[in-house]
Amino acid sequence: MTTHRITAGFMPLLDSAILVAARAKGFAEAEGIDLSLLRETSWANIRDRIAVGHVQVAHILGPMPIACNLGLTAFAAPMVVPMALGLGGNAVTVSNALWTLMEAAGARPDLAPAAAGRALREVAARRARDGWARLRFAVVHRHSGHNYELRYWLAACGLVPGRDIDIVILPPPLMPDALASGALDGFCAGEPWNTAAVMHGSGRVATVKAAIWRNSPEKVLGADAAWAEAHPDALDALLRALHRASLWCGTPANREELATLLADPAHVGCPADWLLSALSGELRTGPGVTARVPDFIVPQASAATFPWKSHALWFYSQMVRWGQIAHDPAATAIARDTYRPDLYRRALGPLGVGLPAANAKVEGALTRPTPVGGAGAGLTLGPDGFFDGTRFDPDSLDAYIAAQALSDSAQTA
Repeated sequence: MTTHRITAGFMPLLDSAILVAARAKGFAEAEGIDLSLLRETSWANIRDRIAVGHVQVAHILGPMPIACNLGLTAFAAPMVVPMALGLGGNAVTVSNALWTLMEAAGARPDLAPAAAGRALREVAARRARDGWARLRFAVVHRHSGHNYELRYWLAACGLVPGRDIDIVILPPPLMPDALASGALDGFCAGEPWNTAAVMHGSGRVATVKAAIWRNSPEKVLGADAAWAEAHPDALDALLRALHRASLWCGTPANREELATLLADPAHVGCPADWLLSALSGELRTGPGVTARVPDFIVPQASAATFPWKSHALWFYSQMVRWGQIAHDPAATAIARDTYRPDLYRRALGPLGVGLPAANAKVEGALTRPTPVGGAGAGLTLGPDGFFDGTRFDPDSLDAYIAAQALSDSAQTA
């Protein structure tokens, strides 16, 4: 019997898998939910659909609910994040012409971010000396993990966004064509759009999110805050359905079926083998070239659906770093409290799901899979290292923000 009617917005991306599977495989129905999915064409539309009440929840960029609650976007409703929708899933893809120059400067097909970044810095410096226009890269939204991880990678490799490389905004489905036309030199996006550029012969994957920051946050379930407060039973039922969907999506034996499901035009709408490539961790990076990235996208393991407050605060630290907001205690509290592990625990605790003992952790501290204490079933986290060896301790947020500001000032001096 249907008890709850919920409409969820989503974008045509591989990491919409948990929402798609929850409906298609009957997990939502089993929880008494009539779940409708609304496919959108841009993240701004997703945000606006929540604001006007067309959807109650959405597959959304991890930083976007924080930005909405901080007032960084003009048209938005307050949101909460009761669940993440997996880890990883993004890549940095460059044009064939740029890859040729980077390869000559030491970039390797193994996706190593440090080597690729050094090569890109050399190419950018040469262009500046020769009087050429700056390279242009695209990200999917100003308040996106893509924007922050691209900027983090560039800055750690000695490149200054806006001085050495321009960054523009473009919806992900348009990026492969923009690369092919020469309008872009590179982009950071989720799958399948990196694979699409490779398969169309217009780009090469230079590095991946899973190498820049292993097991790092990406999309989340954003929920209208007023709806979530007024309908706790519906929200709990949805989280239970999504948890079961994540278990199904994370089972290797289900990958081919999942790829076929997502390939449907109503969902992602691309060849299933493109999606299977990323799901299996055998990423196509160039013509006839693949790279093994076993944790390229993680739908369930390593507490992949837990809404860590440390993830929220890292996103906030990057908003401060790149001048989107001034750092102060009130803004910090808003960012931290947007992510709601208490709602996750309320819904999933009774199922005996493995739950972390804490709501935040030091990011970048784990070098190998590590069993941790907590409630319910056993739980293993990590590895979660940043490629440059840094760590983010949410209890030392002020010091982290100050250190990044000092580093950025030194580069621009």
